[in-house]
Amino acid sequence: MPRPLLRFVTALGVVLVLAACVPMAMFANGSGSGYKGLRSDWGTYVSSNTVNAFCLSPKLRFLIWEFEGHFGKKVVMQSGYRDNNHNTAAGGTENSFHKKCMAADFYIPGVDKGQLIQLAMRTSGVGGLGCYPGRNFIHVDVRDRPRGYNRPVTFSGC
Repeated sequence: MPRPLLRFVTALGVVLVLAACVPMAMFANGSGSGYKGLRSDWGTYVSSNTVNAFCLSPKLRFLIWEFEGHFGKKVVMQSGYRDNNHNTAAGGTENSFHKKCMAADFYIPGVDKGQLIQLAMRTSGVGGLGCYPGRNFIHVDVRDRPRGYNRPVTFSGC
C-alpha cells in the first residue's frame, strides 16, 4: 500500500476510534420552554440556586450523560450534592448517597417520567432508583448493586 494512503487510512481509523469515545450527551439539546429561566451549574441545568451540581462522582456524571444522550435533551437536576444540613432539611437519610456525591434527582423537560424510569431500570450504572408519586423527577444513585441484582435497588414508588 502506498505510504500516503496508509497514513490516510491510519488517520481515519484514529478519528473513528476517538469519535466512538465522544459521549452522545455532547449533542443533547438544552433549549426550549422547559429550560426557560433555569441556570446552568457546572454544565448541568439546575432547578434552583440551592442545587449543587459541582460534586458529582465521575460515575454519576457518566450516568447523567447516558440519559442525556439517550433522549437527546439535557437533564434538569432537582438535587445533587447535599451537606448534612441540606440533607436533613430535604428529609434525606443519614447515609444518603447525595452526601457522597453519588446521587442526583432529575427530570428531562418533555420526557415522560415513565420513560426515565424504564431507562433507569435497564441501565447497568444505576445502582439505586427512587420514583416519587406526584413528582416529575426520579432519583438515581451509583451505589454498587447487591450480589445477584440485575436491576437497581428500588424504593419510594418504583
